[in-house]
Amino acid sequence: MTESQPSACPNVPQQPASMRDALSHILAAHHRRYPHLQVQDLYKLLHQASLGSEHAISDDAGARAWLERELATMGPGPDEPVIDAISPSGDIVRVHLRPYVAAGHHPQRLLEAFLRTGREYRGSTDRLRDYGQVAEQMAAAALLPFEPAQVGAFMQQMAQQGFPAAHHSPVYQRWYQPAYRVVCGALLDVCL
Repeated sequence: MTESQPSACPNVPQQPASMRDALSHILAAHHRRYPHLQVQDLYKLLHQASLGSEHAISDDAGARAWLERELATMGPGPDEPVIDAISPSGDIVRVHLRPYVAAGHHPQRLLEAFLRTGREYRGSTDRLRDYGQVAEQMAAAALLPFEPAQVGAFMQQMAQQGFPAAHHSPVYQRWYQPAYRVVCGALLDVCL
């Protein structure tokens, strides 16, 4: 089901006038930080930026166990910020677990923000389509390491499947050991 007007996180503007520029900046920054990014990882980023984290929550107990397991087994990883804005308006962010815990923040507060985001945030597949077009244009301008047709074909394949969530690629997992939670930017004071 496609929504034309997604609900927002509380107190966060929907789209800045320069959505394309803001998204281009986010995608370019991710490509610089994660040069082994695959098209599947690009899609995952766009999916999360557009639709939030609802797909990742089946139940509160499962989400808690998943976080506890990941915290216990994540090991070292790349140098990352605590908070990484992944949507142009800042309404959706990734909170990276390693620096979050290293800064002394409590995982329970992050879990609460994650669960609340999954329950309250309603994204938009229309927005995901728009973000995919920006990514394809960036690839055409050689600003991303993919052929434009590769990005377009992957987005089309995912659209035909109803835009499902995706896992990180094995290459991305091997290089970066991703460990984060996607939360509403307005809830950062809740989890910090």
